[in-house]
Amino acid sequence: MRLRKLSILIPAYNEEATIEAILHAVVGVELIHNVTREIVIVNDCSADQTVAKVEAFMAAHPEVDIQLFSQTVNQGKGAAIHKAIELASGDYFVVQDADLEYDPEEFNLLIKPVYKDDADVVYGSRFIGGNPHRILFFWHSLGNKFLTFLSNMFTDLNLTDMETCYKLVRLDYAKRLALKEKRFGFEPELTARLSRVPDIKIYEVGISYYGRTYAEGKKIGWRDGFRAIYCILRYNLFDRKSFK
Repeated sequence: MRLRKLSILIPAYNEEATIEAILHAVVGVELIHNVTREIVIVNDCSADQTVAKVEAFMAAHPEVDIQLFSQTVNQGKGAAIHKAIELASGDYFVVQDADLEYDPEEFNLLIKPVYKDDADVVYGSRFIGGNPHRILFFWHSLGNKFLTFLSNMFTDLNLTDMETCYKLVRLDYAKRLALKEKRFGFEPELTARLSRVPDIKIYEVGISYYGRTYAEGKKIGWRDGFRAIYCILRYNLFDRKSFK
């Protein structure tokens, strides 16, 4: 399947400090192979000026294909992505967090395997390659690697970064997946369900990572790690169907 249009999904919750910068970065990327883009922003009931800043950006850039949808109550990152997938109209999607931890210039790294070998899914790994990685938390890094290891045991994949935000996924698959997780369990559930799609081609490429500290706004914590373990077990042992 060829990639002609990329849907960039941005779940946003209280990201007034960075949302304008990430939109400028996303719009500024020159995608290879003349790939076009749409941006789908789902505001997860932010209590700050996130929506106002997005609306101001949209008014200043009417030429950019942007959709903004606001949840009426806060439901979590996974729920926001579910809604964005529903609204998206591209050939593939990638999730772009509204913070500045991931560099949109690297969308092209994810796109290359699609054109080289018709990849259906491409993971952007923070743990391989020679790109910059901000040095932060030892235990957080160890936790990510443990979750990836546990996920790999059940999916029989050899990923190095299951929890990465950057996953390029065929949208026709995504719209059919039986996704349920509304918060940070989205990543292990998505991986489990994709791993069982017949004849799926999954690739992994190295990306850079500019992580935030908790003081800078990082939201994921140890409770989310335990939820991820639960989701790995649930969606690999009990709820095993891929599609709805």
